[in-house]
Amino acid sequence: QVQLVESGGGLVQAGGSLRLSCAASGSIFRLNAMGWYRQAPGKQRELVAGITSGGSTNYADSVKGRFTISRDNAKNTAFLQMNSLKPEDTAVYYCNAGIRLYGSDYDRSTWGQGTQVTVSS
Repeated sequence: QVQLVESGGGLVQAGGSLRLSCAASGSIFRLNAMGWYRQAPGKQRELVAGITSGGSTNYADSVKGRFTISRDNAKNTAFLQMNSLKPEDTAVYYCNAGIRLYGSDYDRSTWGQGTQVTVSS
């Protein structure tokens, strides 16, 4: 019924940049808060950045000043611009969104399949 598809991951050298995209599709009535999470091998999944439907943002301390989250509500898409990448940013990056479907009376938390980001030193 609904899915999130991430794209834009890849291999980059330290100091480089990548831009991740997360596109939501399906019978979406309303797309609420969206967020980017990451999970490195052997570590727990952590919040990287979040953005509300109104555009308010929050960031993990480790990425403040380097990453920027944004969204295009008309296209049901969120973005994560990642600059000054470091080897410790290497992880699988996941998109999450609170989605209200047509005919539903609750928001469902939906995850994408993840996209690998690898930063070489």
